[in-house]
Amino acid sequence: MRVWILRIGLAAMAALNFWWGAWAVAWPRSFFDVFPGFGRRWTAAYPPYNEHLVVDLGATFLTLGFLLAVAAVLRSRPVRLVVLGGVLVFNSLHLAFHAGHRGNMGWLDYGLSTASLLAGVLGPLFLLFLALPREPDRAADTVAA
Repeated sequence: MRVWILRIGLAAMAALNFWWGAWAVAWPRSFFDVFPGFGRRWTAAYPPYNEHLVVDLGATFLTLGFLLAVAAVLRSRPVRLVVLGGVLVFNSLHLAFHAGHRGNMGWLDYGLSTASLLAGVLGPLFLLFLALPREPDRAADTVAA
């Protein structure tokens, strides 16, 4: 059950990153103007628009989506640990920036944005916990003579 939760979590995070990445790469102006959608405009709160930066962000999301998808499919704990570690680095730095920079957002959008970015850190942390071995690997502790 633990492995299935992990694989489903990785796949869900992959799908989300693929969606954001494809949107930002294919329609950068739309991504900038209306992300995340639903009447909210979080990216536009950090003007001016820069197509290059939006497309680069999209490429980052697509890369993370690919890595998360690989980690969901492969039965490799080391791959999962490395991918989740990389996702945590990006998401933590992303959260750190936005936590300190409200841009032109009102307090409600700032709170919702920051909460979603925090979830982007807590989710991979939870999956990382699931990916860790339950018992120490004794073979890894032995030193070859």
